[in-house]
Amino acid sequence: MRQLEDISYKHEGGRWTLPLLLAAFIAIMVLAFMVGRYPVDPITLVKILLSKILPIEADWAPQAESVVFRIRGPRILTGALIGAGLALAGLSYQSVFQNPMVSPDVLGATSGAAMGSALGLLWGWSYTETTILSFALGLAAVGLTLLIAHHVPSQPVLGMVLSGMMIGSLMNSCLSFVKLVADTEDVLPQITYYLIGSLNSVREGDLLACAIVVGLCSVLTYCLRWPLNVLSQGDEEAHSLGIPVKAIRLTSIISATLMSAMATAVAGTIGWVGLVVPHLTRMIVGCDHRRSIPASILIGSGFLVFVDTLSRSLTTSEIPIGILTSFIGAPFFIYLVIREGRRT
Repeated sequence: MRQLEDISYKHEGGRWTLPLLLAAFIAIMVLAFMVGRYPVDPITLVKILLSKILPIEADWAPQAESVVFRIRGPRILTGALIGAGLALAGLSYQSVFQNPMVSPDVLGATSGAAMGSALGLLWGWSYTETTILSFALGLAAVGLTLLIAHHVPSQPVLGMVLSGMMIGSLMNSCLSFVKLVADTEDVLPQITYYLIGSLNSVREGDLLACAIVVGLCSVLTYCLRWPLNVLSQGDEEAHSLGIPVKAIRLTSIISATLMSAMATAVAGTIGWVGLVVPHLTRMIVGCDHRRSIPASILIGSGFLVFVDTLSRSLTTSEIPIGILTSFIGAPFFIYLVIREGRRT
């Protein structure tokens, strides 16, 4: 496989790049809280947010506070965490496998999590039970992938990729069987809608779970920024510098898998974020993980929140977010492919 540096982007960005990305992210978050079927003007939004920490007299409608804190708040914050998790997972996978074409579903986490949610819906489990089952099967799928790859010690990276493809295909086949036997009047539409991907059913408990998983995994990934920089140059280079390649690779994979499985368990299958955002990140700040990790978090969060805002604002009936991410991500990825083809 070609090394990531060979077909990636050399631009390192200026010292103001990350502050500008942070400012753009904050602007998108504010816009997301304001826009919707019940619009909230900027002044009222600021007053509502500050009312929790300052003694501000409530001169706004009670519905506005309910919209901000109970309806849009959990959805927007959870969407930001899911976007950050998918983007960071994609960045980690691409660095570990030294391949910029890798996405978070390469080891079967997405397929396993989707299978878990479909089973939960088929069996009539509660929302919480279905989410837990989805998360567990996502981790189990990757566990099987790593177990199979362990028996291919001569080519560990290739073994993991091929094992992931096999497990993903197996999970997709099981998912197809679940859809075949599901009730076409009730359960099948639920499974189909879930597989498209949406933040419509996000709850406050999802926000807490995503905050814990994505927060801890983001900190862990950032702590590995220097080993990941070395690992992206190849295993031989990493070994020569005393990097424990297997341990770093396994830790990064586990961290990325946890974020991918959690995102799929909560919001369904949301494609392209983990594949396109790392490319965009390297275009802006370069390949140094000291900058690309925080940049990918900001870009992934802002992108998914922006797309979700479009999904609930463009039409009277909400458009599943997975459809819009594909509409935006696929053309952009085609542009990247054409751009790289002209440079080689």
